[in-house]
Amino acid sequence: MNGGEKILGVEGGGTKTSWVLVERTASDLLVLDQGKLPPANFRLAKLDELRAMFRELPNEIVRAGIFLAGCGTEEDRHSLTRLCAEIWPQAKIVVGSDRDSGLAAALGHGDGIVVNAGSGSSVTGRRDKRIENAGGWGHILGDAGGGYFLSLQALRLILREYDLHRGEVQFTTKILRALSLNNLDELVRWAQTADKMEVAMLTPVVFEAAAGGDARVMEIIEEGARVLCEYTEAVASRLHVLAPKVVLLGGLFQRDSIYNHAFRRRLKKALPDARVANSERAPEFGAAWLAAEMQCWPEIHTEPAPEKIDDLAAALTEQRNPRSENLEKMDPQELVKLFIEEEKFVGEALRAAQGDLAQAIELVADSLGKSGRLFYLGAGTSGRLGVLDASEIPPTFGAPPDLVQGIIAGGATALHRSVEGAEDERSNGALSMDRRGVKEVDVVIGITASGRTPFVLGALERARSLGAKTILLSCNPAREEKIHVDRVINLAVGPEILTGSTRLKAGTATKIALNIISTGAMVALGKVRGNLMIDLNTTSSKLRDRATRMVVELTDSDYNSARAQLEANGWDLRAVLQKAGK
Repeated sequence: MNGGEKILGVEGGGTKTSWVLVERTASDLLVLDQGKLPPANFRLAKLDELRAMFRELPNEIVRAGIFLAGCGTEEDRHSLTRLCAEIWPQAKIVVGSDRDSGLAAALGHGDGIVVNAGSGSSVTGRRDKRIENAGGWGHILGDAGGGYFLSLQALRLILREYDLHRGEVQFTTKILRALSLNNLDELVRWAQTADKMEVAMLTPVVFEAAAGGDARVMEIIEEGARVLCEYTEAVASRLHVLAPKVVLLGGLFQRDSIYNHAFRRRLKKALPDARVANSERAPEFGAAWLAAEMQCWPEIHTEPAPEKIDDLAAALTEQRNPRSENLEKMDPQELVKLFIEEEKFVGEALRAAQGDLAQAIELVADSLGKSGRLFYLGAGTSGRLGVLDASEIPPTFGAPPDLVQGIIAGGATALHRSVEGAEDERSNGALSMDRRGVKEVDVVIGITASGRTPFVLGALERARSLGAKTILLSCNPAREEKIHVDRVINLAVGPEILTGSTRLKAGTATKIALNIISTGAMVALGKVRGNLMIDLNTTSSKLRDRATRMVVELTDSDYNSARAQLEANGWDLRAVLQKAGK
């Protein structure tokens, strides 16, 4: 590390962003400048907002450590790194979450537990190279003990007291004055649209009320301290330490002695030998320290490598269709005719793959017959088709919902709107296999029209390493990247009418292929009699009528008698047929 290098450290949280510019001396980091900016939670702020904020920071730097709340996944870190590279193109950049910078500020290279309470909250412990976390799940699911949590509980207390006793707690007037509101109705309307930061900004009013002797508000403070103490004890237990160094970090501990004392008092009972201290360094200094200490820097890719672009362009699904080159000039009749004519390529592709589809049925049926599970996995249209087919299995065949599972890059949000960059990380696909507990007896079908989606390929590699059977379903037989799987199903439907829009022929062929595999496997498992669904869930009047007609047909009984048998057996169609010897 060269002396004289200017290093920028940034820590972004829910209520503010703090930064420090330091210079490396022979023995330490010398602070040159520092300041504060608006909040910068990576999950809540827009990229344009972050970009504008970063442009206000010092730009003549050699290194930068940018650590923001909400920057928790590898995908987040890649996105933040690319953004920082736009602002400081010549600098070496390291990014992460505010949990990372807080740990560095409080402990440096040492071991211990950091309890961070600002607008949110988290507890992070380190022993040797082992890291344990608790809390920090965001304001919707977690952050108990942070400013948002305390303020929200206080707001609920105000309304609860009004509802039960038509009374007002002592600090209602202070809350209304802080928000420039006139009554509780206005407070409710404000709360319905307030974001995390706006709610957390009420924390000083809450502590003022507690300091003034409001017993009910003090109970809220004590509850926040209790939860943080509980998390600290859990982290200490997982790290197997009885006398940990516990460092308190964040605005609530730094500003409010009531909270500091409440936490220390409770922790003394839970971990009597713990050594508790306030952090001597701010998180933004920890961010700069991490940048100064970094020796190996992550690569920054602002755009796909040329060979990857060439590989995608060469995919059959990305080629231009000569039959639709004048698409914008066609009238509706011509366009409909073209679409219908193009569907013949779907049938041809499926016929060419029928041997592979039959082998896939055998593989899946064998696995499910041994108590295994089937996973569909994809991104975009491919992922949605997998989730769709998986969701139809329980009602159609009376199967448990975990028997066939659909996984889509970007999660449930990606089912109804695009999640930018969700498909670009192999590691996220691999993690999805770990989180679903994929085992040797399971089957994973990776669905990717281009045959090269990193999320899918990463998942297939991890599934194979776990011993599961793997199938790749692709519409690009000429893909260059080879991956080791048990079966490959190529659906060569050719170029799309709308270039690259694989929701068209590729999507149609994929849906049919998944229908074939799942239905074939269910038939092999004995869930079909003739062409009738004998295990369907009779959850609606339409399905109960269908079940009744099946009993009529298979047992030669009349409609009323068939319905009575089903009602007597709790609408269990299979049970009725078994009793009839069918």
